[in-house]
Amino acid sequence: MSPECREVQVRPGTEADLAGLTELYNHYVRETAITFDTEPFTPEERRPWLHSHPEDGPYRLLVARESAGARQGRLLGYATTSPFRPKPAYRTSVETTVYLAPEATGRGVGTLLYKALFEALEGEDVHRAYAGIALPNPGSAALHARFGFRHVGTFAEVGHKFGRYWDVAWYEKDLGSG
Repeated sequence: MSPECREVQVRPGTEADLAGLTELYNHYVRETAITFDTEPFTPEERRPWLHSHPEDGPYRLLVARESAGARQGRLLGYATTSPFRPKPAYRTSVETTVYLAPEATGRGVGTLLYKALFEALEGEDVHRAYAGIALPNPGSAALHARFGFRHVGTFAEVGHKFGRYWDVAWYEKDLGSG
């Protein structure tokens, strides 16, 4: 673990994190095609999303914050698991997501978040995890490969944002339950 990562706390997300989580997500809405949302959110609009990720169960939200130094408490990123699809037969599949503050990339924060997220899922009735990655995103593809995700297909030109079409690569990870 890098020295920088020793100064990072990973914990379940709470109501106190809502403003920071919204601000971080809105960066990706405004500046990138990593999310296909096109309009920024207010914290009130994001509150139902926050509450859909309790501290236990298969749908989690973990946040990473600086735990020492002058920037103690600063939000570095978050990772979630969410329902893959709404139909009941999909209940043992989750979609994973990780978002990092731009200054936190390349520091191992995504690895810390995913490690904690998959440890939290151990013992849950979850069979598969899926991740959709808007391309190009070599950092996200490398993170998912590091955690045993394998590429299962690419949807060509599935999203339209910033005046162009974007491909999404889909990755799958066996979680071994069921």
